[in-house]
Amino acid sequence: MKKSLIIALALVAGASLNTADAAKKNKKVVKTETAAPQPIELKTSSDSVSYAAGMMLTNGLIPYLVQQQHVDTAYMADFVRGLQEAVKADQNPQMKAYIAGMQIADQLNSRMVPSMVEEFTSSPDTILTSVLFRGFTDALANDSTHFKYKDAEAYFKEKEAADKKIKEERLFGPNREAGQKFLAENAKKDSVITTASGLQYKVLVKGEGEVPQMTDKVQVHYEGRLIDGTVFDSSRKHGDKPTEFLPSQVIKGWTEALTMMPVGSKWQLFIPYQLAYGERNAGQIKPYSALIFDVELIGIDKPKTEEPAQPAAAEKKPAKKTGKKK
Repeated sequence: MKKSLIIALALVAGASLNTADAAKKNKKVVKTETAAPQPIELKTSSDSVSYAAGMMLTNGLIPYLVQQQHVDTAYMADFVRGLQEAVKADQNPQMKAYIAGMQIADQLNSRMVPSMVEEFTSSPDTILTSVLFRGFTDALANDSTHFKYKDAEAYFKEKEAADKKIKEERLFGPNREAGQKFLAENAKKDSVITTASGLQYKVLVKGEGEVPQMTDKVQVHYEGRLIDGTVFDSSRKHGDKPTEFLPSQVIKGWTEALTMMPVGSKWQLFIPYQLAYGERNAGQIKPYSALIFDVELIGIDKPKTEEPAQPAAAEKKPAKKTGKKK
């Protein structure tokens, strides 16, 4: 019974490839009339417990259909009709294949295709869903009129990478150039030290304590800013206690700085995007953003080492009697 319910849910969730576009163009929906179900008599205890079990399995189903599958409850008769057809088709290979097709259609329509359309938005090419679905079904039918599968895969990946590069350059190229210009000017200042990786830092307070190792947990206060001065994070926003973490758990620019800073130091870090969040979008931080951090190293928490086990004390053997028997 549970299996039948799951299949029925998939049947309702699936969207027909041919009717998806038509539904958008024509909002008028014809309500299907269904015959009233035949009365049922509960003659035995098994009848009653089975009927009750069926009712129990509907617990939470209506909210699921409305919230997750976007089913209009005015059409529950159609849902029931689909459920009944799916139950009858449980042992029918042809119907199982049909239902599986509708399940895949739902996955394509709800997740995979919208994600791909979004990926190509603002790029030189546009994903046309009707053509995409034709390519999908032709591949399943082994139709190689336009592409063999391997050629289609290689062509798509090449265009995807090229379009992504053009899109990112158009959207975030100015941000990258602004960061590079800022760091180039900043590096000319006498108080700024530039490392081989491109990290820049300025010592605000010189500490005299121990320098953390990669395995040490550090305690820091910090404030992070964009190069235009916008503060995007601060440890004091989260309380007065310093933030704790391992140097290996943060961006590369922080890792490098923390393993050079003595405890008690306060440094200002100027981090190129390659040592920060790179091409990723992180909230207020756009891709290719150079960042500025004021970092104060409060203390270090060394990892605990297990003490060597002490050897067990040797058991004392009873002394031998040396006296002669009388």
